[in-house]
Amino acid sequence: MAVHHRLIRRPPNAVWAVLADPTCHEEWVVGPTSSVPLDQTWPAVGSRLRCTVRLGPWSGDGVTTVRHPESGSELELEASFKPLGTARIFLQLRPWGEEETLVICDEHPLRGLGGTLHSSASEALLLLRHRGMLAPLARLVERDPAEQCHAGAGHA
Repeated sequence: MAVHHRLIRRPPNAVWAVLADPTCHEEWVVGPTSSVPLDQTWPAVGSRLRCTVRLGPWSGDGVTTVRHPESGSELELEASFKPLGTARIFLQLRPWGEEETLVICDEHPLRGLGGTLHSSASEALLLLRHRGMLAPLARLVERDPAEQCHAGAGHA
């Protein structure tokens, strides 16, 4: 399973504010070019986002579902993209001193083609994906709160 971490120079509640705002999702997650809440309860258990992925002229939709939220400290998601199957993405927020947060991202395939073809090479790709996700997450969180997401952050 691919695990990566990032130290963010803001407390866990600031990181959680971005994770809990569905309008921020496409701004830090690698893959989707757009995301739309399917429920108004994000990040409650069972709430979903429809995510669109575009590769050149091709595009496809997937759904990300909240499996376990613990406000301010954990968010566990299941991302489903029909051709590839599903993956578990677990984000853990640990206070680091007074004003920082250690974010740990743990991801692995659950079902379908992604699970069948899972290998050390796909693990390496997941680690690159995590770097590509956690750096923009840090930039979003460390910005002025009024500038965090295109539709405004802080919906908890």
